[in-house]
Amino acid sequence: MVRPARPDRLAQRRARNAWLLLTPMLMVLAIVALWPLARTIWFSFTDATLFDLAAARFIGFDNFVLLLSDPDWWRSIRNTLVFTAASVALEVCLGFIIALALHARFPGRGPLRAAVLIPWAIPTVVSAKMWGWMFHDVYGVVNAILLGAGLIAAPIAWTASPNLAMAALVAVDVWKTAPFVALLLLASLQMLPQDYYDAAEVDGASRVAQFFRITVPLMKPALAVAAIFRGLDAMRIFDLVYVLTGSTRETMTMAIYARQQMIDFQDFGAGSAASTLLVLVIAMVTAIYLTTVRLRLSERGVLAG
Repeated sequence: MVRPARPDRLAQRRARNAWLLLTPMLMVLAIVALWPLARTIWFSFTDATLFDLAAARFIGFDNFVLLLSDPDWWRSIRNTLVFTAASVALEVCLGFIIALALHARFPGRGPLRAAVLIPWAIPTVVSAKMWGWMFHDVYGVVNAILLGAGLIAAPIAWTASPNLAMAALVAVDVWKTAPFVALLLLASLQMLPQDYYDAAEVDGASRVAQFFRITVPLMKPALAVAAIFRGLDAMRIFDLVYVLTGSTRETMTMAIYARQQMIDFQDFGAGSAASTLLVLVIAMVTAIYLTTVRLRLSERGVLAG
C-alpha cells in the first residue's frame, strides 16, 4: 500500500520543481541584466574612459562628487521630473477618458479598440522622426494647421525653442503612450462588479453620481498601477528625447546626461555614475510605492500578519 505524500513534503516538492523550472530564466536574467548592472556600478567608482576600460583605476566616490556639483546634472533631474509629472498626469487622465469611451457599447467598438493601439504599437524612434517632421518650422503640418486656423502669425520651431521643446516632447509621449494606459484601465473597467451599479440604479443615483461614487473609487488601484508603470518608464526616457531634441540643456534627461558623459565626453566613469544614480532613483521610487501600497492593504485588513 502506497502512502500519500504528506502535505509539507508535497509543498516542498512543488517548490523544488518550481525553482528548477525558473533556473534557466534566472540564469539568462543574470547574464543580460544583473551582470551589466554590476559592471556599470563598478565603473562608476573608477576613472574609466570609453577607449581604455581595461586600465580603469578605483577612485572611490569622486565621480559622484563631481556629478552632484555639476549644474547640468541637476538640470537633467529637473527636466526628468517635469517630463514625468506632466506626461504621466496627462496620460492617466486621457487614458481614463479613452477607456470610458471604449467601455461603452456602440457599433464598431472592436475595430476602434484595435485602432486606438496603433500609436502605441509604432516604434518610438519611428514616431519621434514622424513628429519631428510634423513639428518642422518650414515643412511641418502642425504649423500649417495653426497658420491656417489663424492661431499663430508665424511658423514656430517647436523642438528648437527653449520654451516649447519640453511641451512638444510631452505631447508626443502622451500621443504614443495614452493608448497603453487606456488598455490597462479598460481591462479594469470590464472587471468592475455590475451589482453596485444595479443597486445605484434602484436607489435613483444619476450617472454622474455613479461615476464619482462607484467607478472612481473602484478604479483607484488600477489608476495607481498605471501611474507607477508610466512614471518608472518616463523617468528613464531616452530615445524620444534624443531623436527629437538631442542633448540640448532645455530637455536633457538623466539618461541623456549619462549618454553624453559616456559617448560625447568619453568619460565612462562619470556616465556610469549617472546611470547608477538613475537606477537608484527608480528603485527608491518603486520601493516607496510598494511600501505605501502594502501599508494601505494592511490597514484595510487585506494582508495578514
